[in-house]
Parts: sequence; C-alpha cells; structure tokens
Amino acid sequence: MFFYPLLRSLLFYFDAELAHRITINLLKTYQIKNSIEHQSLRSNIFGLNFPNPVGLAAGFDKNSEVPKNIINLGFGFSEVGTVTPLPQKGNSKPRVFRLKNNQAIINRLGFNNDGFEIVKKRLGKIGKNNIGVNIGANKNSEDFINDYLKGIEFFSSVASYLTINISSPNTPGLRDLEAIENFSLLLNGIDELKTKSTGIKLPILIKISPDINQDDLEILCERVLSSSVDGLIISNTTISRYSIDSSEEGGLSGQPIFESSTSMLNKVYKYTEGKIPLVGVGGIDSAEKAYKKIKNGASLIQLYTGLVYKGPKLITEINKGLIKFIEKDGFKNISEAVGVEVN
Repeated sequence: MFFYPLLRSLLFYFDAELAHRITINLLKTYQIKNSIEHQSLRSNIFGLNFPNPVGLAAGFDKNSEVPKNIINLGFGFSEVGTVTPLPQKGNSKPRVFRLKNNQAIINRLGFNNDGFEIVKKRLGKIGKNNIGVNIGANKNSEDFINDYLKGIEFFSSVASYLTINISSPNTPGLRDLEAIENFSLLLNGIDELKTKSTGIKLPILIKISPDINQDDLEILCERVLSSSVDGLIISNTTISRYSIDSSEEGGLSGQPIFESSTSMLNKVYKYTEGKIPLVGVGGIDSAEKAYKKIKNGASLIQLYTGLVYKGPKLITEINKGLIKFIEKDGFKNISEAVGVEVN
C-alpha cells in the first residue's frame, strides 16, 4: 500500500473510468490482506457483526467482481452495485470526472452494470461475508418500485444486507421516489415483503439524496420509523456545486460535500431519535472526519472518493485513528460515540 502515490500518478494519466477498470483488474490479480482487530471497533448493527465500522460504498465494485478482495483490504463491510434487473450500459462517455484541486469527483454513470442474474451468480460463489447489494431501477423501466421489490427478493439469499438506491441523480425520475406519496408506496411494498410467511429476513436500508429539503426530510424520517426498514444511508452524491468550478452534470462526491452531508446526518439522527442505524457517507478522507460522522449519528461509515485520492492505506489510518479517539474520549466501544454531538 505504501506505493499507492506512485500508482495513483500513473492511474491519473488515464481517463477516470479506464483507471477504475485497471484498479479492478489489479485487485483480481494481486490480493492484499490487511486487518485490524480491536474490541473497541466491533459492533452489531441490524443483526450483523462488523469487525470495524469502515465500509466501501457502492459504485466501486458495481458487478461484484472483487468483493472478498475488498474485504481483505481491511474493510468491515462492502457494498456491490448499483445493480439493475436488466444489464444496461449507462450514460454516454466520458461520464466520470476528477476534480483534483477539490479532492472530488463528478459522475453521471447512470447505473451501468451487468444486471441481476450475473451479479447474483458471482455473489453465490463467495458467501455473504458482510457484503451488501445496492439495488437500482432500469432507466427505461415502467415501474421503478417493482424493480426494487424484485431485487429484494432476488438477492435475499446471497446478500448480507440490501440497499435501495432511490437517490442517484443520474437516472431521470428516480429521485421522484423520495416524494412522500411515492416513498410511502415503496415502504408499503417493503413491509409486505418482510411480513410474508416466507418473509425477507435480512436488513434493508434506503440510500437518500443530500438534496432533499428539510421539511420533506423530516416527514421521510417519520415515515421510515413507522416502516420495517432497518436503516438509512446518508447520503448519495449531490447535484449542488458549492464553490466547485465545473460545468459537468452529474453527482458530486468527495471533500466538498463533507460538511453538508454531515449536517444532514445530524438532522436525520435527530428526526429518527436514534432509533434506527445510520450509515454516514460523503467526504470522508481521514480518521477525524470518520469520527465526526460517528459523533453526528453514524453507526457505520462508507468511503469511495477518499479512497481514490489516498489509496487503501486510508482504511488502516481511519481504523487506527478511531481506536485512539475512542480511548481519548473514554469510550470502551465505538457504539458509545454514536450521536454524541447531536443536540
């Protein structure tokens, strides 16, 4: 991992999407085993045991090509996808853009993936291993909600947990599912699946947009609390640009969204009264930022863009840093720090 700065300089000579493909192939070829075992990092969240709270967000291992190799890097969990019922190519290229000065990325991929069948077949060969599946809807689908419900049933036997991704800005109409009426229909469908006699037993999370207004966010949280949904992921990429100087369309991730996504996390923890687990995502590239997410309500965190810029050593740095922060604050376990900065 010490050679990543050199590798990154080489990868950054290539188009971002090609560099990603090269990275996946490297992980297939070279397996790195790294783990940090420490009692203070272990937790049981929605019935799953996590050796540490640091996970890889969806979008990197879209097609479940290297899930076990990713866990071996030191992650406590990983999320494959986003996967749609039918394979699709996504939006036209180029569609991924590095903003190096901002340590950020803009993408408008559009759920390019191999589809349910192929991804399930790959997952079935490796066991669950704290690997979640992020489910999406096909761009030309006539019934987005049905795509999600179909995905829940389809992957329930091979995933550790499922994430319903209704918050990508790159599929037209997808974020309409965050409108309360549509959102309620989705939750009703999930509730029905989980209460059948042969009901779905694994945890189901929903990944929401950072661009929801505060009033809608509070109502959405109230609706989640009255449903069988097990957790929320806060949050996806944003269409806001803050002070970023770029005209590219798509979702922005990385350093610029840390403050806004953490503020949203704080609000959601408050609105849900700490009753359901939250996964904090957005701009995490240090142990300090990871701990900030946890103190603002995250039981688990996820990385992606920070990993692009800092490499796999970031995983170890965050876990070691969290151990120190926990000890400094007098906690015995990371769970004691969750939400301590929420008033």
